[in-house]
Amino acid sequence: MVALRPCLAGSCSVSRARARCSGSPRAAAAATTLLLALTVILSSCPHPAAGKKKLYIGALFPMSGGWPGGQACRPSAQMALDLVNKRADILPDYELELIYYDSKCDPGEATRLLYDLLYTEPIKIVLMPGCSSVSTLVAEAARMWNLIVLSYGSSSPALSNRQRFPTFFRTHPSATLHNPTRVQLFQKWKWTKIATIQQTTEVFTSTLDDLEQRVKDAGIEISVRQSFLTDPAVAVKNLKRQDARIIVGLFYETEARKVFCEVFKEKLYGKKYVWFLIGWYADNWFKIKDPSINCTVENMTEAVEGHVTTEIVMLNPETVRGASNLTSQEFLAQLMSRLGGKNPEETGGFQEAPLAYDAVWALALALNKTVGPLGARGRRLEDFNYNNRDITAEIYRALNTSSFEGISGHVVFDAQGSRMAWTLIEQLQGGSYKKIGYYDSSKGNLSWYGNDKWIGSGPPADQTVVIEEFRFLSQKLFVSVSVFAGLGILLGIVCLTFNIYNSNIRYIQNSQPYLNNMTAVGCMLALGAVFPLGMDGLHVQRAQFPVVCQFRLWLLGLGFSLAYGSMFTKIWWVHTVFTKKDEKKDKRKHLDPWKLYATVGVLLVIDILSLLIWQIVDPLHITVECCDVTLTGPPSLSVEVHLTESLSVEGDQDVLIQPLLEHCSSEKMNTWLGVVYGYKGLLLLLGIFLAYETKSVSTEKINDHPSTTVGMAIYNVLCMITAPVTMILSSQQDASFAFASLAIVFSVYITLVVLFVPKMRRLVTRGEWQSEQQETMKTGSSTNNNDEEKSRQLERENKELQKIIQEKEERVSELRSQLSERQALRSRRRPSTQNQNHSVPGPRPPERAQTPPAPARLPPPFIGQPLHPSLLLQLIQSLPGRRKDQSQ
Repeated sequence: MVALRPCLAGSCSVSRARARCSGSPRAAAAATTLLLALTVILSSCPHPAAGKKKLYIGALFPMSGGWPGGQACRPSAQMALDLVNKRADILPDYELELIYYDSKCDPGEATRLLYDLLYTEPIKIVLMPGCSSVSTLVAEAARMWNLIVLSYGSSSPALSNRQRFPTFFRTHPSATLHNPTRVQLFQKWKWTKIATIQQTTEVFTSTLDDLEQRVKDAGIEISVRQSFLTDPAVAVKNLKRQDARIIVGLFYETEARKVFCEVFKEKLYGKKYVWFLIGWYADNWFKIKDPSINCTVENMTEAVEGHVTTEIVMLNPETVRGASNLTSQEFLAQLMSRLGGKNPEETGGFQEAPLAYDAVWALALALNKTVGPLGARGRRLEDFNYNNRDITAEIYRALNTSSFEGISGHVVFDAQGSRMAWTLIEQLQGGSYKKIGYYDSSKGNLSWYGNDKWIGSGPPADQTVVIEEFRFLSQKLFVSVSVFAGLGILLGIVCLTFNIYNSNIRYIQNSQPYLNNMTAVGCMLALGAVFPLGMDGLHVQRAQFPVVCQFRLWLLGLGFSLAYGSMFTKIWWVHTVFTKKDEKKDKRKHLDPWKLYATVGVLLVIDILSLLIWQIVDPLHITVECCDVTLTGPPSLSVEVHLTESLSVEGDQDVLIQPLLEHCSSEKMNTWLGVVYGYKGLLLLLGIFLAYETKSVSTEKINDHPSTTVGMAIYNVLCMITAPVTMILSSQQDASFAFASLAIVFSVYITLVVLFVPKMRRLVTRGEWQSEQQETMKTGSSTNNNDEEKSRQLERENKELQKIIQEKEERVSELRSQLSERQALRSRRRPSTQNQNHSVPGPRPPERAQTPPAPARLPPPFIGQPLHPSLLLQLIQSLPGRRKDQSQ
């Protein structure tokens, strides 16, 4: 450019000199000399072919930075320009020239260079940026200068926005073109859960947004989404912590080395993990020494092994001669010649070089299309300026309809100006990339080679494999407890039979046999609940499980009411009678059996009503509880095991066993349990209190009261411990069943033994059963009614005698008071009589009739105490009034 301007200026001066000096010989000689000098100067100046006009292209090639793609793309573009300029059928009157700068893939640097391109002559007809970040800046500003922007290396999905970038085209397909391929691979390998990690830039953010929408439509979940700006350490740790397995990474090449150095440190690689990366990195990107990481080449090679890349097909795999009359192999040979034999793996942008080549050809063909339409309207391409919209519109229409075979394949643009292309799928195998397939997103066609290799036996699982497995009760435990429960039921039947058979014996009658019968029946019902408690999905079908739930509830409820209610009733009556004041004891000592039975009936009715309301309002149904999981995998895997049973390793993959437990439950289970436990708990507490208060009381009416007290105390303790413990152990089916069932068995056994065994022992050892049975056989009738009648008659006679004794005691008290008054009167009269005898002698008074002797005084211990009837009769007979009554 610097040398061009003086050459042009010289040519102008030559013509002017000829015009000025044409009329003077001296001037003509001077002009001739000047002309010869300018001829020599002009001969050294480069000049276009005769009659060709220059069209300038402003390009930004990133020769360094995050993506140094200009290292290969600039020679490729220049090679295309040279071929176009030599073609006589393409822009025959024009020559394309490239004016370029190094953008360093930096938007700030690109801003400064864009200013130089726009405000420095000559006028550029098209702009060609490279990086997505730079293209975003250039494309957004170009609309103000009516410039077409054609990018060769921009993949940001954000650029596919016609409202924001109305004049933008690109031969590099959008990064979203990778996403249909990724989704296709996810579905092929049956993955439904993925994770993502991205560098925080617009190109990767918009790509990830598009991927999120596509996987959502495909029924795939993004479980973890991490991002970073410069340091990926925290993001990689989060992926490890959240058990990410299938990971899509979106970042530039320099950040990729940082990511995989952290991946190596966190051991986030191997047969359990698959990484999806962008395919436009250099083939040896992980072997390049980078001072920003502290991992060796061996570490990086180990970490990246097996990852999958998706990249746009940038080199036509077929041997086809396109618009440039070159095959892809011939293009590569010429490009290598221009690079001077540099290693392609160490040359930035080598993979994108065909895209830059085709971008120049797309522009040349589009400009060639505009020559005819513009000429018809009297316009020419060289007339373009930044205020001319007509020429820009014509170039836009030509590019939008482009369709030709290029080095990178068939070149065609969609409505957003993005290139439509195939996607190449590669996998790093043994340190080098191998092609494993192609995908045509426009047709949904996947071409698969079947040469994919995995570290394990196949593609890993997208997450820890969770196997749902129902946990059933241990059959050994169930059978053992069932045997004990069955024996307990037999014991209950024996006790019940014994009690009914010996109900006529007085000792059995005094123990309230009907209440004991209820206790035995309640104990058998409680033992019967052990069987449905141990039944689960192994024994019954799921549809029948609610019936088992009902049996559990009703057997336990009714068994508790009968067994505990009868014992509670006995102790309650004893406490009522023997803890009252003396004047109220006599009124309550008479025992009415129907009151005891009514008390048990009330407790039973309360239970029946509460259970009926529960089952009508909120019936029980089966629910499945998910318990803790247990990981099985290779022995080197360190995990925490929550379940007691050991699990075997299943293949090479770790497996999570998800135990499922079946429970009986209802919508408001806690509310109903609170009501039932509250009511039963109050009864249990009251029973413990009554048992303690009456522990030393014995009565003939209930002769087994001490046994009842002991049995109910143990029953209370077991029940109050069992309820909370079984709720705590509900997620451990064996422990919960063992504790609940054994508590029932032990409480029932203790209750039956304490209540009935002493009775059996007494009847057998003392012979009461045999003697009373013989007496019954002799009389031929039962003595039950006679004994009851005699007992009542004796009580009535006792009460009458007590009344008579009370009356006699009152009479004795009156007589004692009279005797004391008479003795006091005599003691006052004796001193006065003696005084008269000494002072006045006289005749001796006649003798009085002999008075009966005074009754003997009662000794002090008998004062205020009830007297024996015989002693009382003797005392009465010794009284004067009594003799008088007898004489009369």
